[in-house]
Amino acid sequence: MSADHFLCMRLHRHGTPLVREVCERPTPASGQVLLKVRACGVCRTDLHVVDGELPEGVLPIVPGHEIVGEVVACGAGVAIVSGTRVGVPWLGWTCGQCEFCRSGRENLCDTARFTGYQLDGGYAQHVLADARYCFELPATMDDVHAAPLLCAGLIGYRSWRMAGPGKRLGLYGFGAAAHIVIQIARWSGQEVYAFTRRGDAAAQQFALSMGAQWAGSSEDTPPQPLDAAIIFAPAGELVPAALRALRKGGTLVCGGIHMSDLPAMPYRLLWEERVVRSVANLTRSDGVEFLELAAKIPVATAVEVFPLTDANVALQRLRSGDLRGAAVLVP
Repeated sequence: MSADHFLCMRLHRHGTPLVREVCERPTPASGQVLLKVRACGVCRTDLHVVDGELPEGVLPIVPGHEIVGEVVACGAGVAIVSGTRVGVPWLGWTCGQCEFCRSGRENLCDTARFTGYQLDGGYAQHVLADARYCFELPATMDDVHAAPLLCAGLIGYRSWRMAGPGKRLGLYGFGAAAHIVIQIARWSGQEVYAFTRRGDAAAQQFALSMGAQWAGSSEDTPPQPLDAAIIFAPAGELVPAALRALRKGGTLVCGGIHMSDLPAMPYRLLWEERVVRSVANLTRSDGVEFLELAAKIPVATAVEVFPLTDANVALQRLRSGDLRGAAVLVP
């Protein structure tokens, strides 16, 4: 393959496998950088993109929004130096002018565009990125272990922050995000209670090995009422289950971008000032805060590495729940 071309894995139709393609290497426009991809995490949101479960998507598209790359070319007005290692997250572009952008809530920008969904992402050897949304990464963490920080870590951190500082935190779904959040929570002095699919002894043991106080099925009642809980699994039926586990005044955070419909439930589950809220995307300040904290703790990610051309295999492993930690693609 010539230096002017690179390999990518592209989605052409929802519900179909990604296609291996050779692409022409682009030139970065003003404000953009061109990255040589070193690693890209495989996120559950990628499954939602592939399955067509999110509105306003673009086809064809190269998925992937947990990108670690090296800057190899810069457009006009970019201060980042070639050779710098950066991370690229889900939020790939904002207008900077709407009410949300002007009030520090760029994660809710009216015209935001998202990496691997509306902008080609990191399932590739090269990718273009908005320099404003490139983060400096902890120097102590290698490429494959840094990749999951860019979404599982960032959304996990925002969800954790919104859950509040209560002593007992429940995590529903113990995968890539939860295995990072438990490290933040334990470092902060919280007790963590992990909930998995019924019979998933491997995930429950993984949670216990990461410091969980207790691990059980999502239908189980924890040994203590929870001050807060975060749902990472895209299953709406977990909302009433998690509310039952919350003490009065507790907060339930839905940390995913997509969730199946919530079932009807009695108002008494919400009564006594329990709160249910969602998390949408991230802000650049989230990224800076979390990455500094990840280096300080330090956060250690569990990963399974796949070659780029095995992207479909990695997605299927994620779909089936057959991963411990996070899958990462390496070109």
